[in-house]
Amino acid sequence: MNHLLREHAPITEQGWSAIDEEARTRLTPALAARRLVDFEGPHGWERSARSVGRVSPLEDGPGEGVSAALRRVLALAELRAPFALARSELRDADRGAGDVDLEPLDRAARALAVAENRAVFHGWAAAGITGIAPAAPHEAIALGEECEHYPRHVARAVQALLDVGVGGPYALALGGKAYTHVLEFAEHGGYPLLEHLREILGGPLVWAPGVDGAVVLSQRGGDYVLDVGEDLSVGYERHDAERVELYIEESFTFQVLTAEAAVALTL
Repeated sequence: MNHLLREHAPITEQGWSAIDEEARTRLTPALAARRLVDFEGPHGWERSARSVGRVSPLEDGPGEGVSAALRRVLALAELRAPFALARSELRDADRGAGDVDLEPLDRAARALAVAENRAVFHGWAAAGITGIAPAAPHEAIALGEECEHYPRHVARAVQALLDVGVGGPYALALGGKAYTHVLEFAEHGGYPLLEHLREILGGPLVWAPGVDGAVVLSQRGGDYVLDVGEDLSVGYERHDAERVELYIEESFTFQVLTAEAAVALTL
């Protein structure tokens, strides 16, 4: 038995298979940060902190003639998104129904993906996480509403990174509104804006729900680390005659190693 308590849920093996597959399907495209930064883990539920390799001196040692310092760490934060499924729908899944209503799971998966993306790109002060955009020392570049200017702005961001010695390839994490603009816009002659931006970056454009505006960041590696304890997992909370209460959970922290490796783009 582990802390997810799945064996206590009135859910069959087939039901759990359907739930896990739906969670993977919904989470994978939305977890933008994991596709653009270094990923370490999963290290397991027991992992509590990430060492940053530094110490803070203590004013008082434990005895005369002894100095002391405290190791600095980033504590892992736990995220949990609860949801409930109707037991009647789970029984239908066991019968082989292909249209089982898992909408509550879909909403929870999106909420968790958005939360993770926001923590990585914009920070989470309560958890001691500094985000990529606020850490970047470069002046933010305004995208504006005119999509035909996006290539110019992205090129400026790439040049700013090159000027400080940050090599490519580069990626562009686009929040929902900016991503929609890019998909809908075709430049003169019908050339997709998406392809033009990819040529400038030399790397991917990624839909990143939860990101405000966009962020250009290097893909050379070693600049940002997402440290995961427990990876995204579905657990059991309680049930009654009508429904089963579940949750999606993870634990993680995030560390900026090279603040200069990104440029924020604002709408």
